[in-house]
Amino acid sequence: MTTTAVRPKSTYRTVNPASGEVVKDWGILDDAQAEAALARAHEAFLSWRWVPIEEKATLFRRVADLIEARVDDLGRQTTLEMGKPLVQAVGEAGLCAGMFRYYADRAADLLADEVVELPGMARTVVRREPLGVVLGIEPWNAPLFQAMRAAVPNLMVGNTVMVKPANICAGSTLMFDDLFAHAGFPQGAYQTVLATRDQVSGYIANPLVRAVTLTGSDEAGALVGELAGRHIKPVVLELGGSDAFIVLDSADVAKAAATAATCRLIIGGQACALPKRVIVTDKVADEFIAQYVEAFRSQVIGDPFDPATTVGPLSSAGAVEDLQAQYQDAVERGATVLEPGGRMDGPGFFFKPAVLTGITPDMRLYHEEAFGPLGLIFRVPDTDSAIKVANDTKYGLGGTVFTEDPAEGEYVARRLDTGGVGINAWLGAPMEIPFGGTKASGVGRELGPTGMDYFANIKTYAIA
Repeated sequence: MTTTAVRPKSTYRTVNPASGEVVKDWGILDDAQAEAALARAHEAFLSWRWVPIEEKATLFRRVADLIEARVDDLGRQTTLEMGKPLVQAVGEAGLCAGMFRYYADRAADLLADEVVELPGMARTVVRREPLGVVLGIEPWNAPLFQAMRAAVPNLMVGNTVMVKPANICAGSTLMFDDLFAHAGFPQGAYQTVLATRDQVSGYIANPLVRAVTLTGSDEAGALVGELAGRHIKPVVLELGGSDAFIVLDSADVAKAAATAATCRLIIGGQACALPKRVIVTDKVADEFIAQYVEAFRSQVIGDPFDPATTVGPLSSAGAVEDLQAQYQDAVERGATVLEPGGRMDGPGFFFKPAVLTGITPDMRLYHEEAFGPLGLIFRVPDTDSAIKVANDTKYGLGGTVFTEDPAEGEYVARRLDTGGVGINAWLGAPMEIPFGGTKASGVGRELGPTGMDYFANIKTYAIA
């Protein structure tokens, strides 16, 4: 009698969230392939680190050109894999091209030696040098942008990069391997690795991997941070968020309501940096709530490839189940439903946008991140009460405050325990400024003028 080996179930699989149908099984690396990928990355580093900035910038601009030529293909793959409306996915691809151009144009200044006057020394300079191979562990909600947010600054410093994508978005991230090759990057400088959890742990433990960056849940961040710390490696963790959107007495209510609703519903509400809790003072609460709820009510839910759709499916069946459980828990514990919603019947992973108020500390939604199109409104009497509610969370990624009083805006911004604050606008994560959070939202910063420092050896040269 003969037996047939059973092929292990892949952890990298594209499932169309609009239909629930399996589109492609991407397979998974075996241990030999995982080791070979790391060897290629290290071998590439030995030469890439010495490539002049001007040559790197030329290659970066080629990648930007290639992205712009294939922006529709990149967008379609992302929409197919995680369900965001196509226009948003195409916009994400465009941001990646912009990131390459930003660092190509500014790297010479960002990486310039800093001259320091030091007594007894004729010349002292501080220089940023590459470390080696950097491992990026990236999420599904913006698979193109997140992968490049890890890769682009590191490649410009002179590191090489391996990106482990989310298991549902392998196809989106793999498209970059082809773009880098066509642009003329050396083999191994950038690689998408379809690694197992054990292989990722092995990478972090391996001396050839010199640093780790992760965007994901605070639970995942704690595990990766612990392992990186055990092996004395720098780590940047960009984790969850439950950002506050504060609307005060003097706010432009119409602008605030439109901005808050847009920010809560883009990508189906599935991003750590999107404001999830609206905190509005009593004086303007009724006016704000009416406009905010109407914005939720007017959304078009459906096929993310349909130009009329404004909210597509959530990323997976599990995402719908988790959000539905949070929603149901709040309703059962007495939350007021301002706009009903929830899991929708039929194929795909759809959740009708909903708005709740009356959220209390005994409800899961008071403490947990709501990853989906669920608006939460907290009414407060005044500015200091708004600050207190905003900071009453384990997260500290970002925040937003709307007020026509500049001094009041500054007062609130200085008191929010977060990594960033937008006054009369949502800040988000623009590539020109550092991005990251406090508390359970993570450690370290990505992007901006300091984004390269976390994965550089900041070395001092002193000549007597």
